[in-house]
Amino acid sequence: MRITGGSVFDLEHGFCEKDLCTDGSVFAGTSSDGETVDASGCYVIPGLVDVHFHGCVGEDFSDATPEGLQAMADYELSEGVAYICPAGMTLGEDQLSLICKNAAAHKEKNSGGAELVGVHLEGPFLSSAKKGAQNSDFLHDPDVPMLKRLQADARGLVKLVTLAPEQPGSMEFIQAAAEEGIHVSIGHTVADYETASAAFAAGADHATHLYNGMPSLHHREPAVIGAAFDNKKVMPEIICDGIHVHGSVIRATFAMFGAERMILISDSLRATGMPDGEYPFGGQMIEVHGNRATLLGHPETLAGSVTSLMGCLRQAVKFGIPVADAVRAASYNPARSIGMEDRIGSLTEGKEATFVLLDKETLETKRIVFKGKTVSQA
Repeated sequence: MRITGGSVFDLEHGFCEKDLCTDGSVFAGTSSDGETVDASGCYVIPGLVDVHFHGCVGEDFSDATPEGLQAMADYELSEGVAYICPAGMTLGEDQLSLICKNAAAHKEKNSGGAELVGVHLEGPFLSSAKKGAQNSDFLHDPDVPMLKRLQADARGLVKLVTLAPEQPGSMEFIQAAAEEGIHVSIGHTVADYETASAAFAAGADHATHLYNGMPSLHHREPAVIGAAFDNKKVMPEIICDGIHVHGSVIRATFAMFGAERMILISDSLRATGMPDGEYPFGGQMIEVHGNRATLLGHPETLAGSVTSLMGCLRQAVKFGIPVADAVRAASYNPARSIGMEDRIGSLTEGKEATFVLLDKETLETKRIVFKGKTVSQA
């Protein structure tokens, strides 16, 4: 397949006017099948990578059902999100074990839709003071044997775990997670600057939905946000649905951290792609009005988003983030944050031939190609 006439995303130069070729399932220097795709008027971008979302189309990862996970994978790919690392909730170990086993079985079955490339355990190792919409009944101090059991259940698929580093045993937990090939993300925490910095020095390299579920950035108490900025290896997630973080703060955060470190996430719930109403969420109920989801009876407590990662990319551009920076933050950066950048997240030769054509004017999807095969075309 040869893609011609489009503006092709490039990690070093933003967008370049050049042809892009695939040879079977990977990008290559030449095309062998003779097919030509006219991408005139389009951006050619990598398939997106979401490392933090809970559900969509009425399904939730934490339900641990094969059909639910398949429906989620199908929907995500239809949105141009080709690789997923769905997040579990703060639940009992029995249910977390089922979630991990379901993910491993789905991966082995390989039945289509977006590829599941990892599992994100967003809980239960969190602070009760910043639990947000998480269920406090199941909060748990950092527990290395528990993490190892869950990683075994997931057959090595756990790639991220969110941690409140002020909890006892956190530093040992961070080091043990690294031995299991797991990246630790700081979030749902009341940690001060010193504690967060110690966690990053111990090996944590990710921050869970920056600004949400953590102390604010204060000029005398910079807390997690300041510590993340000062530790250059740290990659912060941010929810760009137009609800969780103001557009001015989105712009300031990209400027502060730099586009090479930012990660766009959706943090989407089962209500994504569904009508307004009430929905179960981690043993609780949420209510959705428009693109805002809150705990039922607690309208001040945000419960996640109802916007896909592609929708968050479009919102970032509306907020003034350059298209190339938004694309990088939704593809290459999240892939790098879980150690997958050698295979996915960019359009370089040898990587999987997964890409999306976006209309330059509207950013609407015109074609989705997954591992060399067209799966959607406008």
